[in-house]
Amino acid sequence: MSIETDYAASQPKSGKLKIAVGIAAVVVVVGAIALDTKVVHIGSENDVRQQAFSSETYGVEQFPKIAADVEKRAVPAAELAPAALADKKAAGEKYGVATTTGPVLPVSFSGVVGERKGNINEVKVDGLPPEVVIRMQTGPAINGTDLRDATGTIEFGQFTNQIEYQDAGSAINNEMKKAVLGSIDPTQLTGKTVTVTGVFKLINPKNWLVTPVKVEVK
Repeated sequence: MSIETDYAASQPKSGKLKIAVGIAAVVVVVGAIALDTKVVHIGSENDVRQQAFSSETYGVEQFPKIAADVEKRAVPAAELAPAALADKKAAGEKYGVATTTGPVLPVSFSGVVGERKGNINEVKVDGLPPEVVIRMQTGPAINGTDLRDATGTIEFGQFTNQIEYQDAGSAINNEMKKAVLGSIDPTQLTGKTVTVTGVFKLINPKNWLVTPVKVEVK
């Protein structure tokens, strides 16, 4: 057989080899894609996570849980005030939940509502050291993230970014306004007796700014 004949005979085999190699490469690529692909069933937990974050829905879901936790752990102000004045750090560690800007403490008290300044009312509580002043956020604006941080179960890592984390705190505050302060006219509270359960950040032991989770007006 001539050289030309041998070369010609080899051509089909070479073509088949190239096709086989090509198919193998495609199989490898498809397999790699399959391994890196996660099947998410509609309505499953993973499907919910991939949906856009709704701060309003989050606030509705989380506030009742936060309120229940705070009510369960709330410390009477008459017990908490002397402890905070005596040893701020120890009181924070014993009663509170640590945050980067200070511990958030749960508290309960009854007192007479005083003068309203801005979105805040002072509450005169009997049985406290005279240097301790308690103020309560009564809206309409509710500031801070004390409610979000009160339980220690809501953390930055649970959110996509800082904006969502901040929106979560605002949404919880908004839901508290609806659930707790919605039926209360803050301009008419002065002189009335209230029973309050709430939280505050222990920065100055003599000055508490309480965000409520429950308010009863008598």
